[in-house]
Amino acid sequence: MSNSKKYKKYIYGSILPIGILIIWQLIGSLQLMPPQLLPTPFEIGKSFVSLTSNGVLLSNLSISIYRAALGFLIGGGLGLLAGLIVGFSKKMEYSIDPTLQMIRTVPHLAIMPLFILWFGFDEFSKVLLIAKGAFFPIYLNTFLGIRGVDSKLFDVSRVLEFSRFKQITKLILPAAMPNILLGVRLSLGMAWLSLIVAELMGASAGVGYMVSDARQFAQTEVVFVGIVIFALVGKLTDSFVHKLENRILQWRDNYNGG
Repeated sequence: MSNSKKYKKYIYGSILPIGILIIWQLIGSLQLMPPQLLPTPFEIGKSFVSLTSNGVLLSNLSISIYRAALGFLIGGGLGLLAGLIVGFSKKMEYSIDPTLQMIRTVPHLAIMPLFILWFGFDEFSKVLLIAKGAFFPIYLNTFLGIRGVDSKLFDVSRVLEFSRFKQITKLILPAAMPNILLGVRLSLGMAWLSLIVAELMGASAGVGYMVSDARQFAQTEVVFVGIVIFALVGKLTDSFVHKLENRILQWRDNYNGG
């Protein structure tokens, strides 16, 4: 991508957020909304600087990132493995997939009290909830990616006398890679969303705890700082995987929009 296209991309992407911030600041400056309900971006920025300078934000953020990363690695890794196993075997699909689909429909808010009863408020219950959220997007996309491989490619592989191992490594996995990487992106997002649920329901540290604690003391600007941090970190991780996806899938010749 040329520099001019990159600049255009960033300019177009910043128009809406900047517009929202300007309107938001005007609403607060004209006192159309009480500051206790909707603090201005300027006040939120001041709170962000204060929380950063005293180390509260960074310490809580590091704990949250650690939980999200650990939960994603466990849940995403197991999801990828399960997707590969079920995708390659009809028998495993019939045996495992129905149960996994039932578990997938259980909401986090319903299962979190059970995790607390079993494992208490320790890190394990939070990481387990995050792992559950990260498991299913990559599992489903890996499974669908494998089953979505064009059958005509298998005919070609038979003509070329590919072994089963060569079929998997040279044909199936490369063809399924777009779905697998999409699953990674969705799993990262779900891990971050699951982290919020885990920290809001019971934690003594983390960005979710910081938001919950600020809510109790009516510190609305701190609540907004936490929301912005969740959004920014989520966007950064998604952008990282998206760039990785573009690098790995350079061979694709897809339509990119007019």
